[in-house]
Amino acid sequence: MILKDIIEYIDNRIPKDFGLEDDNIGFQGEYDLNQEIDSIYILMDLYREDDLRFSEENILIVTHHPPLFTPKTPTYTIHSNWDIIDGGANESLANILGLDIVDVFDKKTGIGRVCKFNGDFKSFKSTVSSIFSNVRIVNQVEDNKQVNNIGVISGFGLKNPEYIKLASDLDLDILISGDLTQETAVLASYLDITLIDLGHHDSEVPGLYDLKNILSKLNIPIVVLNKKPWVDLS
Repeated sequence: MILKDIIEYIDNRIPKDFGLEDDNIGFQGEYDLNQEIDSIYILMDLYREDDLRFSEENILIVTHHPPLFTPKTPTYTIHSNWDIIDGGANESLANILGLDIVDVFDKKTGIGRVCKFNGDFKSFKSTVSSIFSNVRIVNQVEDNKQVNNIGVISGFGLKNPEYIKLASDLDLDILISGDLTQETAVLASYLDITLIDLGHHDSEVPGLYDLKNILSKLNIPIVVLNKKPWVDLS
């Protein structure tokens, strides 16, 4: 399949218009749109060109975050439009946690989802820990406390003080995302809302696999490369 047809398929299902203003979505260089593409690699981030070491030619790289350089290999970024769109990264996170999506978290941008959960904190905490590692909790409550309203934001949500305030205004029991900071942890403690920090990268990984499912309709070999920019010390 030629590159032009693949990108048309992507844009029809994940329109760039859904993205936030000034977000670097789309091609990350000048490429031959008539190039034949034999396989697609999906990555969170592309660090350096030589990180790939692909033996195949005629590949398309799809990244979630825009790279910091101009790749020679055809590279296409699906970023905030994938976060915002129905069925995108925010909903992927909610779905993997078994939550029922009922509304949008930030109505101004479409970022995040408000979800329902019927159970206590202990059962929800167990679900989270069975899926994610290196989880941090701010303002942990008693295990038997009932949890009903949960907000999820894939990626960056916990570094934004306005999102912590919005979660409080929405009367959420828990806000789940990544990028927790000292400032937002203190703010959440003051506002008496529980935060669960999954880490930016890990909270967006479920979306990579749902993106693969969408692109699989192209009938081209697709590989998700889940590579972090760090190594966890044991």
